[in-house]
Order: sequence, then structure tokens, then C-alpha cells
Amino acid sequence: MDEWPQAGMLGTMSKVINLNKARKQKARAAKREQADQNAARHGRSKADRALDAARSDKALQDHEAHRRDEDE
Repeated sequence: MDEWPQAGMLGTMSKVINLNKARKQKARAAKREQADQNAARHGRSKADRALDAARSDKALQDHEAHRRDEDE
């Protein structure tokens, strides 16, 4: 048997890839994974942020309502 693959065996050879593209794709996938983890950890919807802001404003108003007047 000779060293070179025969015409019928060409399908069994490895696929040639550009190493720079493979490296960049791997880096992009890692960044995407990190971004997904950060979004799950820190990300909140606009409605959640608005609700927290409204609650904070309400708490501040309630606190200010109990303040004594200075002229008493």
C-alpha cells in the first residue's frame, strides 16, 4: 500500500482550517460566554430598574413626610 491516499479515501482526511480564524472564533465564543454570565448575574430589565427607582422615591417621600418643621 502506498503512502498517498487514493481517490476513494479523500473523504477521510482532516479539514484544512485557518488557524487565525479558529483562534478568533474561540476568543469570540469565550467573550460571548462571559457576557452571558455577566448579563445573568448583573442584568436587570428596565421594568425592574423602574420599579426599584419608584420604591426608592416613595421611601424617600415617606421619610421626608415625617420630618419636623424647623419653626417648632
